[in-house]
Amino acid sequence: MVVRMRHTRGHTRNRRSHHKAEHATLTTDTVTNSTHQRHRVDMVTGMYRGRSYIDVVAQVEKKQKRARGTES
Repeated sequence: MVVRMRHTRGHTRNRRSHHKAEHATLTTDTVTNSTHQRHRVDMVTGMYRGRSYIDVVAQVEKKQKRARGTES
């Protein structure tokens, strides 16, 4: 049998006080001076730690092609 204990409002609020959102830590890229979130790919250049992971130009072209196709 499981005993159910009701938490008081004070106990619940005290626990939830630690759930606040913190400010995201931003890093400035040394090459392009664009800011991006730490440990994430820079969406302006598509680079992370000196390696290219996203072809940004191809993404933009694909988006433009889709937009042109839906305007018909």
